[in-house]
Amino acid sequence: MRALRRNAVQVLPMTAVIAPTMSVAPAAKPITSYRPFWAKRFGIAPFLPTTRAEMDQLGWDQCDVLLVTGDAYIDHPSFGMALVGRLLEAQGFRVGIISQPDWTSAEPFRALGKPSLFIGITAGNMDSMVNKYTADRKIRTDDAYTPGGGSKSRPDRAVIVYAQRAREAFPEVPLIIGSIEASLRRIAHFDYWSGKVRRSILPDSKADLLIFGNAERALVELAHRLANGEKINAIRDLRGTAFMVARGWKPATGWVEADSTSLDTPGALPVHTDPYAMEPEKKSAPASNNSSVGAGDTPSKDIAIPIRLVSRAERVAGLKNAHAEQRKRTAVRLPSFEQVEDNPVLYAHASRVFHLESNPGNARVMVQAHGDRDVWLNPPPLPLAMAEMDHVYGLPYARAPHPSYGDKKIAAWEMIRFSVNIMRGCFGGCTFCSITEHEGRIIQSRSEDSIIREIEEIRDKTPGFTGIISDIGGPTANMYRMACKDPKIESSCRRLSCVYPGICENLNTDHAPLISIYRKARSLPGIKKVLIGSGLRYDLAVKSPEYVKELVTHHVGGYLKIAPEHSEEGPLSKMMKPGMGSYERFRQMFEKFSKEAGKEQYLIPYFIAAHPGTTDEDMLNLALWLKKHNFRLDQVQTFLPTPLALATAMWHTEKNPLRKVTEESETMPVVRTGRQRKLHKAFLRYHDPAGWPVLREALKEMGRADLIGPGKKHLVPAWQPAGTVGAIATKPSRQLVPGARDNARRQSATTSTNTRRSPAVPRHPLSQRGGRSGGPRG
Repeated sequence: MRALRRNAVQVLPMTAVIAPTMSVAPAAKPITSYRPFWAKRFGIAPFLPTTRAEMDQLGWDQCDVLLVTGDAYIDHPSFGMALVGRLLEAQGFRVGIISQPDWTSAEPFRALGKPSLFIGITAGNMDSMVNKYTADRKIRTDDAYTPGGGSKSRPDRAVIVYAQRAREAFPEVPLIIGSIEASLRRIAHFDYWSGKVRRSILPDSKADLLIFGNAERALVELAHRLANGEKINAIRDLRGTAFMVARGWKPATGWVEADSTSLDTPGALPVHTDPYAMEPEKKSAPASNNSSVGAGDTPSKDIAIPIRLVSRAERVAGLKNAHAEQRKRTAVRLPSFEQVEDNPVLYAHASRVFHLESNPGNARVMVQAHGDRDVWLNPPPLPLAMAEMDHVYGLPYARAPHPSYGDKKIAAWEMIRFSVNIMRGCFGGCTFCSITEHEGRIIQSRSEDSIIREIEEIRDKTPGFTGIISDIGGPTANMYRMACKDPKIESSCRRLSCVYPGICENLNTDHAPLISIYRKARSLPGIKKVLIGSGLRYDLAVKSPEYVKELVTHHVGGYLKIAPEHSEEGPLSKMMKPGMGSYERFRQMFEKFSKEAGKEQYLIPYFIAAHPGTTDEDMLNLALWLKKHNFRLDQVQTFLPTPLALATAMWHTEKNPLRKVTEESETMPVVRTGRQRKLHKAFLRYHDPAGWPVLREALKEMGRADLIGPGKKHLVPAWQPAGTVGAIATKPSRQLVPGARDNARRQSATTSTNTRRSPAVPRHPLSQRGGRSGGPRG
C-alpha cells in the first residue's frame, strides 16, 4: 500500500492517546518460588561446561539447556549468557555453553550433544552488526568480547546464522532466541546496514520463540513448563515473548483486534452510553393502588417504576474494571511488514504505536502480519523485584573468563572486572538509545546489602584488585531506586520519558539511597576509592546538591563524563534531551564542590553528530559553543540508526513519531550522505586539521567565511599544516597570514588538558552515549 488517505495515520500527542485505566500492574510469580528440577542434585559447576570432558567431570550424560553465544564465556553477571546460565542452574537445570562457534557447519553445535529441553541463541552482549561495523559501515579492527580482540569470531546477524546451524544440528529441539539483537528485531525494522526495512527476525531464524527484554522470568517459567512436558508450540502466554502464528490466530475466545491506525487517529467519536445516567430496571413493577397490572402487561405511564441508586465510585469502578478486562483481551494490529516496507508514513506510525505499548503495567498484545502469518508479541516482562535482583546477582559466579582462554586479554572483561551493576532500566527515553527498548523504563534495583557484598567479593576474590572500584552504576549512574511516587500512576503512564521536556512531578528523585551506598562502599576495609564510570543524568543530579557534593568530593577520578548530546533546541527536541540550562547548573555545582574539595577536576561532555533533526547550522553553533568553552573532543560519536529506536524511525522516514504523523506532517532534516556526516563530525572536532578542508568549504557555502582565519574569533585557520590532507607545500609567512603558524600549532593537538580517552568497551553498547564508552565506536 503506497498511498494513504490524508487522515489515515493522524495521531494524537503522546500523552493523550488512549489513556488506560488506573490500576496497579499484575503481580508476578517470584523466580525463586519454583520447585527445583531433579538435576539440582549434581550441584554447582565451577564453570558451566563448554566441552564433553567438562560434562564428564560433572557426571552429566546430557545438558538440559544448551546456550550458544557470540561472546567469549566470562562467568560474571555483566555477561548475559553467564547470568542466564547460572540462573537456570539455580533452578536445577544442567546448562552447557557453546561460545563463539564456527558457523560454517552444524558440527560445532553438536559438541555438547542434544539437550533435553531447548537451545538458547544469542549474539552476545552487543548487537553483532553494531559490534562489527562503525557508524560509517566500516569494519572494526577489534572485538572487545573476543579473546585477543580478533574481529572475525562471529558472523553478521549472528542470531539468524547460529539459529539456522542449531536447527540443522538438532531439528527436533525447541529453539529459543534472545538478547539485545533479537529484542531489537522482534517486528519489522529498518536495517541501517542493508539500507532497507527487514522483516522480524522470527521468520528468518525459524525460532520457536523469541524472548525480548530481560529474560529471567520468561526463561525460568519456560524451562519448568518444558520440563513438565508442555510442548513449545502450546506455550503462548508468557510475557516478554514473541512467536509466529497463522494469520488471525487468537489464544482464546473473547479476544478482539484493534487496528492501530484507528486507535491512533483522531476522528468522529463513537456514541457511548452515559455512565452516570440512572436507567430504570427492566423487570416488571408492582401494581399501584389505582391500577392493576398483570404479569406480562405493559405498565401505564403513570405507574411508578423503582430504580436502584448506584454510587459514583461504584459506577466508575465498574467501567474501569470492564475496560481493563477488555484491554487484556485486545491485540493491537500494527501495519503489516509489506505496508511498512513500502510506506515511510506507516513505518513511523508503527514505531510510535510500538513505543506507546511499552509499559508493562498497561501494554497490550501487538500483532504484525508477515505475508500469510502473524508475528504475535505478548506484553513486556514484569520488572524484577529487589529480592529477585539480589538473587540474580548473588548467584555463584566464578567472576572470571573460562580457563580455556589462558592469558588472552578480553577487553570487555578488563573494563568491568572491578565494577558493580546496581540497577537496570532507564526512564530517560532518549530517542537514539535502545536501552529502553530492551531493558524497559522501570528501574530495577538491588539492595544495599547485595551491592556491598559484591564489592567485598571483588576485594577478596578478584585477582589484580588494587583497592579501586571502577564503577558503581548501570545504564545511568544516578537512577538507583528512582520510581513513580504512585504505583497506580506508574502502571497507567504512557509518557516516553519521565524527564522530558521536564522532570515529571510524580517522579521520586531522591538520591539518598545512592549516597548511602557510596559512603558505605568507600568506608569498607581495603577499598581505597570508589569511582563512578557510568554516564550521569545531570538534570536529575542537580535536584540533590548533597549528591553532587558527595560525587564530586569522593567519587570522581579527575574526569566525569556527562552527555548533553547537543547545544541546539532543534536536535535536542528530537533526542528528547534537556537544554544546556541544566548542563550549566550542573557545571556550576561541579566546579563549586571541586574547588571546596581542593581538587582540579573536569567534565567530559559527549555529543552526537548527524542526529536526525540536525542541520549544518546546528552543528556550526555547537562547534562555536565548544570553542567558547575550550572543549577539544578526542573521540566523537556519529549517529548510528539501530533497529526499533525512535530516532531510527526519524532517520528512515524523515517523519517525527513524537508528534502527529501524516503525509503532510513535519518533514525532518536527515543527514544521510557521507560528505555531510563527515562535515558534522568535523564540526565536533573543529580543532583537528584533518577536518579543516571540509569545514572551510562548508563555511564558505554557508556564508560564514568570516569564521576562517588565524584569530581567536575564527573557527578554523585559512591554511593547512604540512603533512595533513590538503596541506600546502610551504607554510605561509607571518606577513601573508598573521599568526597562522602559532595558531596552527595550538589547534593541531587532538586533546587538551580537559579531555581524556574514554574506555574502549561500551557498558551499554546501543545507548550511543559518549563515543567508545557509551555507544558504538565510530
